[in-house]
Amino acid sequence: MKGISRRSSSLRLKLPAVSMALVGACLFAAGCGTSAPVVTDYAESGNWAYLETDVAGRDADVFFVCPSVYAGEDDANNMPLDDEETKEGFVGAINMEKGIYDQDGTEEDNRFFAPYYQQIGLNVYELSEEEREPYLEIAYRDVEAAFEYYLEHYNDGRPIILAGFSQGADMCIRLMKDRFDEEGLQDQLVACYAIGWRITADEVDEYPQLEMAQGEDDTGVIVSFNSESPETDGSLLIPEGTKTFAINPLNWKTDGTPADRSLNEGACFTDYSGEIKSEIDQLTGAYIDEERGALKVPDVSEDEYPAGLSIFEDGVYHLYDYQFFYRNLQENVEDRLDAYLEEQAEAD
Repeated sequence: MKGISRRSSSLRLKLPAVSMALVGACLFAAGCGTSAPVVTDYAESGNWAYLETDVAGRDADVFFVCPSVYAGEDDANNMPLDDEETKEGFVGAINMEKGIYDQDGTEEDNRFFAPYYQQIGLNVYELSEEEREPYLEIAYRDVEAAFEYYLEHYNDGRPIILAGFSQGADMCIRLMKDRFDEEGLQDQLVACYAIGWRITADEVDEYPQLEMAQGEDDTGVIVSFNSESPETDGSLLIPEGTKTFAINPLNWKTDGTPADRSLNEGACFTDYSGEIKSEIDQLTGAYIDEERGALKVPDVSEDEYPAGLSIFEDGVYHLYDYQFFYRNLQENVEDRLDAYLEEQAEAD
């Protein structure tokens, strides 16, 4: 695996036209400066990228954790939150997938909450997992504090959709481990969309609340997958010899049953405003590799969709995880929420 430089200015990029916005979301470089390991104060509204508190007509809350946007610096391995340019890139990365969970932004749609947090820089991913962890703990303490503040001040017992991509997925899994062993909170969970990070059998054994999705409309579950080419046999996300849990976002099966590209309702490539710049129907099918648990994507080429970051080899389609399956994910969020609300109505 090729490592990235510890200076953001020397990150190696490969930029196909279709993925310019995608890579931009993952490579936004923040200003220099050392981030002190102090938990962010979420009573300050300025520490929220999105803080939608109006309740009228809305079915559920989305608590969303942003993916990696900060490249890192020699003296700053966690993103500083005092740089407005950094925050602009952070919001842009959120907007790129916000439409999956908050589809039209009207008063009838879900409320959307997304905290700024001291996420780790991409440079930290070239360290060993043990060396990474102190920096990830700084990031997670922020996310946990934001979630606690949200629960105490805004949630009021409403259904929760927990969602994150890449580093954001890692943060969501940590929240599931730490907080969702409580029965009351479990009962509020529509689903956790933790896309672009692994979940192993050992973790599920240790944390029974990590219940993996088994179909298209089960609730209180985790939806997760990592996209790669059929030839890929190891990556930072799923190291060689590791197996992760996954569900296929085209046929909603957890085994190796192939899903034909005809089931793909639309790959959407978005920009920092959230606008869909291009949409391709039936771009690719997918199947789960039952040895690795990876989602194999057979109908696209590494040349057209390169990895884009030097922490990944070509054939790792991480940057496109949600873009390749955008419309199917969008529909699935609605389906799971409908199923959840129906279950609640029957229970009442």
